[in-house]
Amino acid sequence: MSVKESGIDKSDEDFKEISEDILEEYSQESSSLIPLLQETQERLGYLPKKVMERIAEYIDIPESKVYGVATFYSQFRFEPLGDHLIKACHGTACHVSGAEKITETIEQELGIETGETSEDGRFTLQKVACLGSCSLAPVIMIDDTTYGNLTREKVKEIIDEYENEDACEVNYD
Repeated sequence: MSVKESGIDKSDEDFKEISEDILEEYSQESSSLIPLLQETQERLGYLPKKVMERIAEYIDIPESKVYGVATFYSQFRFEPLGDHLIKACHGTACHVSGAEKITETIEQELGIETGETSEDGRFTLQKVACLGSCSLAPVIMIDDTTYGNLTREKVKEIIDEYENEDACEVNYD
């Protein structure tokens, strides 16, 4: 669940309250470090610096150890994901079929580089090794939907659909 989906405001006060809720669930032993990091990311969508500092204080270990563990494992993120996560496949079949051009098109359309989130927080772009849809190469996945047999034009249309869909979801209550 992302920060936005959980209705969490990104203020320090909210992070403090949530981090205290998480800490209460775990012992103050160093063996709790990875589960604490995982639970924090599950609830907040990423690992904010202030929450990692609080985890270090709670377990009574140096902040450097918390950062060392968090940066060692690729599962941990230090920035929030966008509302829509775009995974661009770069496995062998996709690579041969033009994955690099597809990724470049997404970057140009959204004005971001791979690994970044758009300024409006709507899209995050990641490059992945394989999405398991080789017969549809090149392939991207947006959230839980897979799109295959892509061209630059198809990618532009798909991105436009998501941008327009989001614009239609505005609530005027």
